[in-house]
Amino acid sequence: MAVYNYDVVVLGSGPAGEGAAMNAAKHGRKVAVVEERNVVGGNCTHLGTIPSKALRYSVKQIIQFNTNPMFRQIGDPRWFSFPDVLRSAEKVMSKQVASRTSYYARNRVDVFFGKGSFADEHTIELVNSSGVVDKLVAKEVIIATGSRPYRPADVNFSHPRIYDSDTILKLNHTPRTLIIYGAGVIGCEYASIFCGLGVKVDLIDNRDRLLSFLDDEISDALSYHLRNNSVLIRHNEEYDKIEGLENRGVILHLKSGKKLKADALLWCNGRTGNTDGLGLENVGLHPNGRGQLEVDQNYRTSVPNIYAVGDVIGWPSLASAAFDQGRSAAGNIVSNDAWRFVDDVPTGIYTIPEISSVGKTERELTEAKVPYEVGQAFFKSIARAQISGEPVGLLKILFHRETLEVLGIHCFGDQAAEIVHIGQAIMNQKGEANTIQYFVNTTFNYPTMAEAYRVAALDGLNRLF
Repeated sequence: MAVYNYDVVVLGSGPAGEGAAMNAAKHGRKVAVVEERNVVGGNCTHLGTIPSKALRYSVKQIIQFNTNPMFRQIGDPRWFSFPDVLRSAEKVMSKQVASRTSYYARNRVDVFFGKGSFADEHTIELVNSSGVVDKLVAKEVIIATGSRPYRPADVNFSHPRIYDSDTILKLNHTPRTLIIYGAGVIGCEYASIFCGLGVKVDLIDNRDRLLSFLDDEISDALSYHLRNNSVLIRHNEEYDKIEGLENRGVILHLKSGKKLKADALLWCNGRTGNTDGLGLENVGLHPNGRGQLEVDQNYRTSVPNIYAVGDVIGWPSLASAAFDQGRSAAGNIVSNDAWRFVDDVPTGIYTIPEISSVGKTERELTEAKVPYEVGQAFFKSIARAQISGEPVGLLKILFHRETLEVLGIHCFGDQAAEIVHIGQAIMNQKGEANTIQYFVNTTFNYPTMAEAYRVAALDGLNRLF
């Protein structure tokens, strides 16, 4: 058994672990990362963000080819199988692994592949694929082990046609019909992907509207466009049982008495933190029922030298936030100015069309009795959207009627996740710099999608009296 000494040991090499390791290493700490797979990148690269977004992009290209009349000169509409589009995602994943491997090497961060668990608060026991046990001794430990799909005990995930958002990436055929149980972000994204491949999708929602944390108008737009692409959305439904058939089909029994049959079922209902097997009982840490750890605003657990970041602490469970949480935890350890509590997080939802927002919704402002006004720009009137053939969508600016302070940005349509950051940058300014006047008094390139900010600002100002 070998013993290695470090200043910081990070468990997990996803965005949270990478952010923590890089920040600590750049400030002179001796850092090691423990990764259970035999390659770096974590669930984000191999199972979550990267593959699903790469799939989405490929499907979006297929839709564009099949619906744009210009391409009929090339040939008739073509339909691609799920394994076909998955291959393009695998290429992106490989490139991401290569990039991230180089980051660790360049910053002299040691990477250990194997299963790490706590022997005590300063000691990580590492078991590699050969069964060799080593010990990593560290002053500080950062848990960044991510999450996995929640699997209820009464659902038979060993059935060949019952999938979760991890195992769906091993799908080797294209089902004709698909039930997606759970209409959260992951469920809505996969509904977009599969309906774009010509699959008939039933999307089962436990609530009365899709993604109720969004601005109501944006949520309604998503519902409309999913239905317009033949997704059947069933609200306020809960499963009673899921029956896997011998002929490889699936029947979903709902508590309302409905029975739905499909070629396959994709379970997208919740996540569980990857804390089992970490030996947390040896250091006195107790995750909640979903495997998540509680931390303070410094990302420190109840054990002073142990931190936790990313999906393993729950909200907001986004790769973007996880990276910043990792940097912040390391920033607290090295006492530099990188520390902050990450709560200003834009929403990015990669449906087709995509959605992004930051700040308050109309519902929140109304309930708080804030006097606000709305400025809108519809993409169908924006030259760049007309040129690119992406006329669906809108940009919506919410601002204070009296101070003109920007209170919320909500975007639905092509490149929404890029467009929102312009508004986010202005919202983070202080005083008069954060007003809707910025968008009127700034010259935007033309034609661009960014021009939508000027159009929306003028629309909003015209509503004032």
